[in-house]
Amino acid sequence: MPVFVTIVLDGVGVGSQPDAFEYGDEGSNTLRHVCETANPNLPALAELGLGCIVELPRIVCVRNPRASFGRMTEISAGKDSTTGHWELAGIRLEHPLPVYPDGFPASMIELFVELSGVPGVLANSAASGTEVIARYGEEHLQTGRPIVYTSADSVFQVAAHVDAMPVEELYRICEIARLQVCIGEHAVGRVIARPFAGSGDFTRLSDKRRDFALKPPKPNLPALLQEAGVRTISIGKVADLFSGEGFDATQKTSSNGDGIAALVRALSELNPREDVFIWVNLIDFDQEFGHRNNPVGFARSLEEFDSAVEALLDSLPDDGALLITADHGNDPTYPGTDHTREFVPLLFLAPGRVGEDLGTRGTFADHAATVAEFFGLPPTGIGLSFLGRR
Repeated sequence: MPVFVTIVLDGVGVGSQPDAFEYGDEGSNTLRHVCETANPNLPALAELGLGCIVELPRIVCVRNPRASFGRMTEISAGKDSTTGHWELAGIRLEHPLPVYPDGFPASMIELFVELSGVPGVLANSAASGTEVIARYGEEHLQTGRPIVYTSADSVFQVAAHVDAMPVEELYRICEIARLQVCIGEHAVGRVIARPFAGSGDFTRLSDKRRDFALKPPKPNLPALLQEAGVRTISIGKVADLFSGEGFDATQKTSSNGDGIAALVRALSELNPREDVFIWVNLIDFDQEFGHRNNPVGFARSLEEFDSAVEALLDSLPDDGALLITADHGNDPTYPGTDHTREFVPLLFLAPGRVGEDLGTRGTFADHAATVAEFFGLPPTGIGLSFLGRR
């Protein structure tokens, strides 16, 4: 019963890549700057070898790390969650997914209004989700116009109050946006339905959020594993980034703590006759703290994860492997609230292995190649497995 667990610490980059200047991200270093600013206590991650990946204040490189360590380089064009996860799955994007820092062009909005039948839209800007519903929520209730906005990611987001637009209707118009509006040159990574509730003090309903993702090209890691009979489980938003394809089971989560608990639960319920791949995304680092320029909150979130590491390792079967990485950077000390073009960490534990330096990997796709080899499958295309190294 081989089990492979991949945990993506969303936004936890470990230093700007050589091409960061092309993205305006020279000098970014999410993990180091968070450590310099807020001094998180991360003993479990330090024992795994976190301090051996990048020089960090007060986190040393231990003599005999429990995990193999290194960093991975993004070669795809872009720095968002879809691009990062797709490359981790063995997909290289030659062109970045479209983003709209000044809002969507009038032609897109006009087509969306025409096809969906809504009486117009509000906002049409790049904005924080909580701020945009606070600003436009009352007007939305009065006019029935949904709130359309984007972010630093390649997303077309539609927010609507459940009293003004039933959730199923919100899903319907988002599906129209996915299939008929956000196509061609405007094929964003995700169309996201964002229902909210409340009066005056509005609250987003995370459990009713729905993502309508761009379908990933094949071959890709989840699809290959599923076709080979490996049970594939998504925890967090991973399946959303693959349009639900390639996963036998999905568990949505509301926080990092919820995601960690879901992983421990999934490990406790393993069928001893199944090969299993579990892919986890822990989003709080990025969503709650990176985008909000909050290094203190980011540090506390790292401490929360660190405190769960031992329980995760105890839950892992004897023949199980664990890989901890990220999908991009999101330096909360850097100007702006966008993602940052950074290397991502690599901490890897597998049966019979001692910790070693895996160096700087040439692509995130080394993850896909490693998982494929672990389950005895042929290479995924791009990427080189580091499983055979000793």
